[in-house]
Amino acid sequence: MIDWLRPERQDPKVTIGGQEIPLAIRRHARAKRMTMRLAPDGSEVRITMPQWGRTMDALVFVKSRADWLERQLAAVPDSCPPVPGGTLLFRGERLVVEWESSLPRKPAVAGNRLRLGGPQETVTARVRRWLETEALRLLSEDLAHYCALAGQTVPQLRLSRAVRRWGSCSGAGCIRINWRLVQAPDAVRRSVVAHEVAHLVHFDHSPAFHALLGRLFEGDLKAADRWLKSEGRGLYAALG
Repeated sequence: MIDWLRPERQDPKVTIGGQEIPLAIRRHARAKRMTMRLAPDGSEVRITMPQWGRTMDALVFVKSRADWLERQLAAVPDSCPPVPGGTLLFRGERLVVEWESSLPRKPAVAGNRLRLGGPQETVTARVRRWLETEALRLLSEDLAHYCALAGQTVPQLRLSRAVRRWGSCSGAGCIRINWRLVQAPDAVRRSVVAHEVAHLVHFDHSPAFHALLGRLFEGDLKAADRWLKSEGRGLYAALG
């Protein structure tokens, strides 16, 4: 069941399966039709529509797809932050979080375990900081590699905490990559970096862009895209 809440406001909300969720409406100059998706963490429903589209059209569109939205929301994984004895994804592998007070505070991978000591109550926060540090290290290496192949100067790299996209490339040349990709298999993470590097040359999704991306990325782009579509939402389960 889906109900409308305050549809006259700029930021209408909908109730999906008893949960109130914001409805984000974005008008795009190149949009030819209306599209809808649920944020990976289930935090909002996103509508992209032509600039001439009306807010009421978006509301009707969402209402007509209430069943689909409920199924999508039900598929959002429950939050499972890394705690002692729990597990965590890192580079596509699931590690057991092993905490002992006598171990060093800084997390370290040992086989299929992530071992750390220090205060037990700060384990989750320190694991997140460790993941972000590892993400920056790996993404920096990926970026340097693909920029060398593309003949581009390595731009500024920033970690993104967005819930909207995996990567972006600004007109000023700054590349942002979602830090959560450090949890994905290496090929998936690298495919996103290669995609953004290709945008340094072609700031569009033209045939020339896709041709360059195909030359840059050494793996199976379609397989990487399929993984993100089927498993990407799960990358938000551990740390939001």
